Parts: sequence; structure tokens; C-alpha cells
Amino acid sequence: MTSTTTDLSFTAPASPDRLERTAAALSAHGFTVEIIDDASAARARVAELVPRGATVFTGASETLRLSGIEADLNAGGLYAAVRPVVLAMDRRTEADAIRRLLASPDVAVGSVAAVTETGALVIASASGSQLPAYAGGAAQAIWVVGAQKVVPDLATALRRVEEHALPLESARAQHAYGQPSAVNRLLILNAEWIPGRGTVLLLREAIGF
Repeated sequence: MTSTTTDLSFTAPASPDRLERTAAALSAHGFTVEIIDDASAARARVAELVPRGATVFTGASETLRLSGIEADLNAGGLYAAVRPVVLAMDRRTEADAIRRLLASPDVAVGSVAAVTETGALVIASASGSQLPAYAGGAAQAIWVVGAQKVVPDLATALRRVEEHALPLESARAQHAYGQPSAVNRLLILNAEWIPGRGTVLLLREAIGF
């Protein structure tokens, strides 16, 4: 169990100075970064960034669900949404097709477990299904990140994954799927080398795990 102090450090929104410092570091590492007010603004911005008709994959994310972005992309009828298609496929007989659909969409949209003030994104996963698209398979990637996910460095980011995000995600997974989650795969994005490919929407408010 974590202490109250640790819990607060992982749930309180970062100060404006820390957000600016994080945005500057991410920008220096090749990410496109926008600091925006709240989930509503993020929802509107994602709608502007994702081309109509694009093949879109949304990673499992409380941030996307709570903001309405998940529903906009998967159920709005404006995009070729990958997630509903994959969920309807047979994982035993169509595994190869599922893998290809997930790996290379036009746009991947998700969130992260932590973002460091030194300019790195940290993404944890049980299945790894979203990681190929995030790492480079998608032509465009967008991450919507609540202000409470800002941490000083990579060591603290890994602590946030294990001590804060994992217990919350495990509880969600247990309720949704009947089994807990796990950090089976961990992706650390230290930089984006393709100009304009990776966009981080850094919120001023806390949202998600």
C-alpha cells in the first residue's frame, strides 16, 4: 500500500510551471505539445486533429472514456474505428488480422501512465495491443494526458505505474473482464523523430488514472 503523501503526489494536478517545463522538454524531444484547459477542450482538439474517415485505433483509457473522446472516435460514424471491428472478431481464428489492424492505423489515440518533466512518455500495458501503433506503427499518434500524470523523472514515473496506475487499472479490469491487470509490457517514448507525428495534449486538470 502507498502512503497518503504518495497518493497525493500522483493525483494532484501539476503546477503551471511544471506543465510548462514538461511541455518544453517534450517539444525539445520532437513531440508536438499543446497545454489545454480541460477534457472538454481536449475532446474538441482531438476532433480537429483526426481527419474524417481516417482509420483510428483508441487504446483502452479512462481518460478517453471520461472525456467522451472514446465515444466520439468509435461510435460517432465519422471515422473507420478499429476497436469495434477488433472486438467483433474471433481471437482464435482471426488473430493475424487483429494484429495487423491494431499495429498500423492512420491514427492512434490514447493516454499514458506518466509523463516526465525531462520529456518522456511512459505507457504500461497488460496485452501490449496498443504499443506497436504508439511506438511507430500509426502514421499519427495523439496522447491526452491529465496534469496529475506529470512526474519529475523516469524513476518516479515507474513508481507511479506500479503504485498508483496499476492498482486502479486492476480494479477496473477485474470488474470489466473478471481478472486483474498487470504491467506485462512497458513502453518508454524518449523522443519522436518524425516531425508532427506525435502530439501530446497536456491538460491543466486531472483526469484518468
